[in-house]
Amino acid sequence: MTTELMTFDSGVPTTLETAPHNLEAEQAFLGALLYDNEIFHRIADWLKPEHFYDPVHGRIFETASDLIGRGSLADAVVLKTHFDRDDGLREIGGTTYLAVLIESAANNSAATEYARMIYELALRRDLIRIGDELSATATTDAETQPRKLIEAVEQQLFNLAEAGSTSRGFVSFKQALTESVETAAAAYERDGGLSGISSGLKALDEKLGGMHPSDLIILAGRPSMGKTALATNIAFDVARNYEFEEQPDGTTKTTKGGVVGFFSLEMSAEQLAMRLIADYTGIPGYMIRQGTIDATQYEEIRDAVLEIQSLPLYIDDTGGLPIGALAARARRLKRTHGLDLIIVDYLQLVTSSRNRPGDSRVQEVSEVTQNLKALAKELEVPVIALSQLSRNVESREDKKPQLSDLRESGSIEQDADVVLFVYREAYYKEREKPREDTPEYLAWQEEFRIIEKLAEVVIGKQRHGAIGTAKLAFDGARTKFSDLDERYEDGPG
Repeated sequence: MTTELMTFDSGVPTTLETAPHNLEAEQAFLGALLYDNEIFHRIADWLKPEHFYDPVHGRIFETASDLIGRGSLADAVVLKTHFDRDDGLREIGGTTYLAVLIESAANNSAATEYARMIYELALRRDLIRIGDELSATATTDAETQPRKLIEAVEQQLFNLAEAGSTSRGFVSFKQALTESVETAAAAYERDGGLSGISSGLKALDEKLGGMHPSDLIILAGRPSMGKTALATNIAFDVARNYEFEEQPDGTTKTTKGGVVGFFSLEMSAEQLAMRLIADYTGIPGYMIRQGTIDATQYEEIRDAVLEIQSLPLYIDDTGGLPIGALAARARRLKRTHGLDLIIVDYLQLVTSSRNRPGDSRVQEVSEVTQNLKALAKELEVPVIALSQLSRNVESREDKKPQLSDLRESGSIEQDADVVLFVYREAYYKEREKPREDTPEYLAWQEEFRIIEKLAEVVIGKQRHGAIGTAKLAFDGARTKFSDLDERYEDGPG
């Protein structure tokens, strides 16, 4: 019996079938699998029946996989009973074709390479399919916005790129211990003993151990409390300290700091850049905005721009961004420039992708937080999402935020790995200011002077550590948080 083989190895199709495929590779792999079932355990996580070009080959692999998965033998004799009446198999020689597969079997060591070839050719066919579908939809569907089409295709492409490489399955306790020791070693070798990315604030890093991959960090506070300022400070510090190593495969590995994607749904990219310049130069932001700077300060700003313009900090200031589009843009950034930290300012301004009638705002925000947590795990980066607090804070005598104050909380507290609250007592004290011609004014002035430049980051939840408070300094003119001077370490005085 002869079997016609249709291949696409040289880029030129040998028949009218033009989709990339290699039937010889499929035969060689299946023959090896039927000869030695142990091969299955090396490829089971990523090779699937749909990856085979020939549907009959896919059915043979599916049946063999099912048998091996149940602990049964899968060889030509056993499979014969499953395929006696298979019309597709009959067309290419019946069950005697199983013997042909055994004769075509690759050796044990090469079988995995044939499986990888089958998988990669399937990816090529998927790429062609996605391109054809995009072409057809873009041509005939006048209602769907082009941006929606782009986002859908980007997600499909990212899924293709990640499929077959992220599946991990069970790991032995020995491997888990090894990875734990490697994490501890990384923490030991980093400055300050961190296992995650440094926030640039020693007091906060000591409480959190850095910002860890796959973590969703909620940074919450009342308006004007300094949420965006703190997030901007962290983003700038991470990008400014970015260092990497070239890997043998041509990729890069971040060793310090990182590439930052900043989704600013409220402030423009220009406004954020202005804050960063104020942070870097020490020149108050209001002076830069109003143009009340002198020639020396202008030179400082110009020099600062030249020094920081190449930092790996990418800002997307699209307002009302749907969570699906946000995820697609984050995937694109990781694919094109790398990505180590995502910041979303702020959570309640991200819209739901579904927009189903009848959904409450709590349901929409819950969907957003669940998707942000999934994105953190998918891209293996920490995600910092800023969040508003409800007005309940204002009605209490003690204004320090609590988890119950999270606005439209839904699943925010549940999905978050860490919840941080920005709190500045001076914000409320300033609103108690008495008239300057009263006896109470001097006492108020002294109290306000002590707390004016103090801030706290309250850790309301930490899945992998203790709750507590990190005390920081705050410079309102520069909208900058920093570590306290030594004279403040034991409290202001």
